[in-house]
Amino acid sequence: MHTATTEVPVRYAETDQMGVVYHANYLIWMELGRTALVKSLGFDYVTMEEAGVVSPVLEVQVKYRKPLRYGEMVRIKTWIEKYDGLRVIYGYEISNPGGELCATATTVNVCVDKKTFRPVAMKRSFPEWNRIYEQARKS
Repeated sequence: MHTATTEVPVRYAETDQMGVVYHANYLIWMELGRTALVKSLGFDYVTMEEAGVVSPVLEVQVKYRKPLRYGEMVRIKTWIEKYDGLRVIYGYEISNPGGELCATATTVNVCVDKKTFRPVAMKRSFPEWNRIYEQARKS
């Protein structure tokens, strides 16, 4: 399975009154991981958007296991968990500097026409992207 790993520092603004990372900030980190994965496969969202297609998140599931705190370095590991030519389920593991798993997550994304928000099949619109995603999921 092809994975991408991204590291970012926890910024003070990402923490809450308890001194731990506020839960919604994990969504931002997942976006960073997803973008890094797409780039590692040789693509980018800019090209897709220039073609009139966007990829909104339809669903998010996160399981928080251990808190992260200001000043720690966060490691986001991202991969394609499932892909059917229309929807992509991305998987994530978010860990602390000691390698301890702090959160696991998935997002479900779909490609849609930027103007109408009607679904767009990757197989037809982006055949090379489709081929690489199928390979990345299997490898």
